[in-house]
Amino acid sequence: MTTPQTKTVETTPQAPARAAEIVREYGPIAGAENIHGVTHDGRHVWAATGPRLVAFDPESGQLAHTLDCAGDAGTAFDGTHLYQIAEARIDKIDPVTGDVVASIPAPGHGSDSGLAWAEGSLWVGQYRDRKIHQIDPATGAILRTIESNRFVTGVTWVDGELWHGTWEDDGSDIRRIDPENGTVLERLEMPPGVGVSGLESDGANLFYCGGGPSGKVRAVRRPKRTPA
Repeated sequence: MTTPQTKTVETTPQAPARAAEIVREYGPIAGAENIHGVTHDGRHVWAATGPRLVAFDPESGQLAHTLDCAGDAGTAFDGTHLYQIAEARIDKIDPVTGDVVASIPAPGHGSDSGLAWAEGSLWVGQYRDRKIHQIDPATGAILRTIESNRFVTGVTWVDGELWHGTWEDDGSDIRRIDPENGTVLERLEMPPGVGVSGLESDGANLFYCGGGPSGKVRAVRRPKRTPA
């Protein structure tokens, strides 16, 4: 099998910024010392807390499901299965039973952060390497690489827009980048001391953001688009 060539593009340092509008906080989630990955299955928000994956109803905030699955970084959902980074691998998980049905190597070999599903691929953040890899979900082969100028945490796609979280020192934001050339298009700045670990869109007007050691998940308003 021919290995696809890696395409690397770089982001630019400047972009419009506005304050992130936090519309709701969930938690601290009981038993969660840290929130790693976050995803949304169309009904529930899932959060990786280390030894477990938990799902809660974003309307009521009530816990709906718990899976004994390891997860120390990003989480994603492809419409049928969950994907979870655990150390140097990505597990494909049955969301009902918690069974791991397949595993592939993670591109960062343990230094991976965010995870998203889009366009039939997994998109994997590399925290300190400041990169996002598009990978084959069956083999783990890297198909494309986008470079960032900030530490990359969570990653998500919505309406053809690629967003990722950043977290360095006391500063954290959510930024939209051009998926073709990596240009930073806009930034939503979180309040000082409020970090973004995992990141996922609900497919509409909200981002769900993991809050790291706070044990919280925060809902942030996605900016409205002005029709052309």
